[in-house]
Amino acid sequence: MTANTGLAASRRHETGKGVARRLRAAGQVPAVLYGKDQEPISLTLDAREALSLFHSISVENTIVNVQIDDDKEVLETLVREIQMHPYRPDIVHVDFYCIERGVALEVEIPANYNGTPTGVRDGGVLEVILHEFRVKCIPSKIPESIEIDISHLDIGDSIHVSEVPMDEGVELLTDPGQTACLVSAPRAEEEVEEEVEEGLEGEEGVEGEEGAEREAPEGGGSEREGDSDG
Repeated sequence: MTANTGLAASRRHETGKGVARRLRAAGQVPAVLYGKDQEPISLTLDAREALSLFHSISVENTIVNVQIDDDKEVLETLVREIQMHPYRPDIVHVDFYCIERGVALEVEIPANYNGTPTGVRDGGVLEVILHEFRVKCIPSKIPESIEIDISHLDIGDSIHVSEVPMDEGVELLTDPGQTACLVSAPRAEEEVEEEVEEGLEGEEGVEGEEGAEREAPEGGGSEREGDSDG
């Protein structure tokens, strides 16, 4: 189950680009909290506190308890979007989604591939296709990560989404037929095989040209004789 963590926020009564610029200059970040059947709430966050928190958690699947001013109720939220400055490590804006206890929601869960494949020990190459899986579950069931054992994979073996185990109460939404990871043959061997195949094709082409040249004199000679007569 994913961990809960907290973040303090203040209600914001003014909106607009000018207000947002002043907030950022004062070390704050504008944010919005929205949810099902509720009006969006404009907020401000402490920039350093927010940046420190987001760097320490898996943003996609960590429940953030937002405390607004002195409200007694702490709102359980998921971070839906973090807008960053294009060339500075500064947060520009944050969107929170207020979740409902006991109501299933869709989240992206990071995948951890554990172990060293047998095929890699023999010179193969591990190729990870999926780094995250989309799942649906109630907030209390959200997993921190999806653990996948790959130690048994040999060269040419793969794991598909349908083979990834899920905890009870967690529904996997990612296409079950999609490949999650595979162990491929060493790239050097593949390149050598391609070069050999290209070489064989080239030899066939040369033999075809030589054959054409050997056949040419019969027809080609009469044409030259005709030209010399002219």
